[in-house]
Amino acid sequence: MDTPETPDSELVSRTQAGDARAFDELVVRFSPRLYGLIYNMTASHEDTNDLLQDIFAKAYRSINGFQGKSAFYTWMHTIAVNMTINFLKKRNRRKTMSLDDVDNGILTDPDFIKATSNGDPSHDANLVELQKKLNESMLKLSHEHRAVVTMFDIQGMPHAEIAKILKISEGTVRSRLFYAHRQLQNHLQEFMKH
Repeated sequence: MDTPETPDSELVSRTQAGDARAFDELVVRFSPRLYGLIYNMTASHEDTNDLLQDIFAKAYRSINGFQGKSAFYTWMHTIAVNMTINFLKKRNRRKTMSLDDVDNGILTDPDFIKATSNGDPSHDANLVELQKKLNESMLKLSHEHRAVVTMFDIQGMPHAEIAKILKISEGTVRSRLFYAHRQLQNHLQEFMKH
């Protein structure tokens, strides 16, 4: 069993040499962060689980093409974001997503319940309402804007890393964030007045 100190690059080299267990270690290492990224873009646990499997399958098939020009972390996130955006575009063509699905998904999420419950029912109700508004606001953003908000605001990635993942300039990252934040603010302003 590898210790967490084993560098990504070593696990990648071992995977490229045919060691499937090394790739399993990468899956374990990257799953929580990628899960958060995908879930915040899709708002569906089921879609997130399906996509995560597809993303790791694609990464495994493509890993011999990874030459280490960027960090493996960046390469993995690039695959994840691109596949998630493509999935969302297809899903939008199939059906418009019901916001109730999103709300129910979040409201039954044990982490959300644990993080937001402090025993005060009116406080809890307000937090639930705010979470619903945030979800609605996120779904109103374009896929590309949702991706930058998820990576920057939710996952705390620096502009430079997001730029590498999306293959855009840092200036474009900043302008997309500015635009997305303004849209979110406008949408949430009404709720915050209450």
